Amino acid sequence: MGKATVRLRYLARRARKLRPGNLIEFARQAQKVSRAPLPVLIADMLWCSLKYDMGFRDYAVWDIRLLSAKERATWMTHPKSFRITRMHNTPEGRARLEDKRRFAREYADLLGRETIDLRDVDDAELGSFLARHPKVLAKPFEGQGGGGITLYENVTDAAAFRAEITAAGQSIVDEFIVQHPQMSALYPDSVNTVRMITFLDTRGGEPGRVHLLAAVLRIGNGDVIDNFASGGMFTMLDEQGIALYPGVDKKSNVYAEHPVTGTPIVGFAVPMYDEIVALTEKLARRTPEAPYVGWDLAITPEGPVVIEGNHNSSVFQPKPSASGVRTGLLPVYQAAVGF
Repeated sequence: MGKATVRLRYLARRARKLRPGNLIEFARQAQKVSRAPLPVLIADMLWCSLKYDMGFRDYAVWDIRLLSAKERATWMTHPKSFRITRMHNTPEGRARLEDKRRFAREYADLLGRETIDLRDVDDAELGSFLARHPKVLAKPFEGQGGGGITLYENVTDAAAFRAEITAAGQSIVDEFIVQHPQMSALYPDSVNTVRMITFLDTRGGEPGRVHLLAAVLRIGNGDVIDNFASGGMFTMLDEQGIALYPGVDKKSNVYAEHPVTGTPIVGFAVPMYDEIVALTEKLARRTPEAPYVGWDLAITPEGPVVIEGNHNSSVFQPKPSASGVRTGLLPVYQAAVGF
């Protein structure tokens, strides 16, 4: 599918789904860093949507109102990410990652954790799994953004548990991950993860080069998961796994330290980062059918474990008002992907 076709289809879908409430919501969010009147911000958002292929949340989270035209042109956006996905990730590649049942089977040697699907085990096997893991997470067999995930503890009745989570549309049961003490010090009530966004470039032939487009630390804040959509925050990591900037959440709140634990975010060192990078490269090479992936990994005392691979990864970049960085990662993506 050509670039022009993908973009036109995407713009058509966005136009059909356009809600005035979204424009106002994100314009008010942009007012945290700009005194411009709402009509001016809304007009600028619409202009950037067309000129830079930019989502409304992109505009608000990355303080686009503060930037010059030259600076704005450097920002990676969610619409651009969507196009990379559609152009490079094949249906087979997307299926390998999206089907949690298949993912657990085909990546079992790399996961570093135990997971089962109720469709594959009887009550005796389920009971044995629950006995080995006093805390488990039940997930829908389809879903994104951390939605529909429930924590269970000390389950003793396997049949009743099966009936309960099946009624809730869940079939995947994961071992609850006990995270590394350093990660727990950030926020103990969720598993804090890293997202490693990669592109496997095979244009030079096998085995190809794995480009690390962005390394992101995601931190929970009020929920059992650390997703941006669930109130979590993120910051960018350097090549050694050190947090570069304060945390930012989806409402553009900025946190120099975690509001619950008081742990400083800038300078936080992700443990076992070399192992994370090595595992990420193995994952990327395992999935040539989907070269563009956002890998979510947690860190236990024994090493990194894999949560999932996102074939339609979100975009993460420094927030200018929090970081002082006024240019985005578009050049990094362009160099790796070749667009």
